[in-house]
Amino acid sequence: SKEKKRHMGDTKHFCSVNLKENFVLYPGLHEHAAKYQDKIYYFSTSEYRDKFLKNPEEYVAHNEPIQAPPLRVCLLGTHGAGKTTCARQIADKLGIFHIQFEEYLQELILPKTKEKVGRHFDEEPEEDDNKMTILSQELEDFSQTMTKAETEKSKQEVELTDEEEAIKANLVDNKALPSQVLDNIVPDWWMKEPFRSTGFILDGFPRTPDEAQYLSERGLCPDVVVYIKVEESDVLDRLFPPRLKKWKERQYKKMENKKKLKDLKAKIRV
Repeated sequence: SKEKKRHMGDTKHFCSVNLKENFVLYPGLHEHAAKYQDKIYYFSTSEYRDKFLKNPEEYVAHNEPIQAPPLRVCLLGTHGAGKTTCARQIADKLGIFHIQFEEYLQELILPKTKEKVGRHFDEEPEEDDNKMTILSQELEDFSQTMTKAETEKSKQEVELTDEEEAIKANLVDNKALPSQVLDNIVPDWWMKEPFRSTGFILDGFPRTPDEAQYLSERGLCPDVVVYIKVEESDVLDRLFPPRLKKWKERQYKKMENKKKLKDLKAKIRV
């Protein structure tokens, strides 16, 4: 009964130091509590509690209530659950940013890769393409039909930085992103403008327990986490038609390449 009658501080059960310095609503703990002007304040760590006690006036409200940070939402769910569709609608309705995490990673390396990479974008290797490259080079020795510029371009290799390699490995092989890479991406959405004052819905992050632990260790708390649960049959109905269409396009391309290969061999014989 006494607990219910407690007079909480301006930030209620959230850490006032974390709110002031990081603009994040981080839940405080009972073991890190302090009393100031007959009000109870909770803090996320003992260090923040000591910091508050040294200069409490810096962290309490004076002439007007302390401003709360904008809404920050994490939207989770399996691939094909409809996260992006829902996130766009929510962002539009609430006037906050929509951040599609894997799409953001793609944009970071797209200037060098020139195309999206990963399990959802990989195409089956075409043996005919390799044969055509070899035969085209052979034909060039006779008729110079291919330009040197095209040949050199096909031989160029894109050099990625260590960070870009880590991002590519995550997209292609699902390897965990190092904390150093996440540090260059994730905190900006909490700490820097325009996200800091507007808020966001983060679509598809965190994806693993390690990434959730990373947010916790950095003190980057979302206000709401939503998990979309769907039936396997619904995901199948949603994903199968476009993948079937893509497969048909690849088969058509394969037939076209075979025809080109046949014509190329005829030219070489001539």
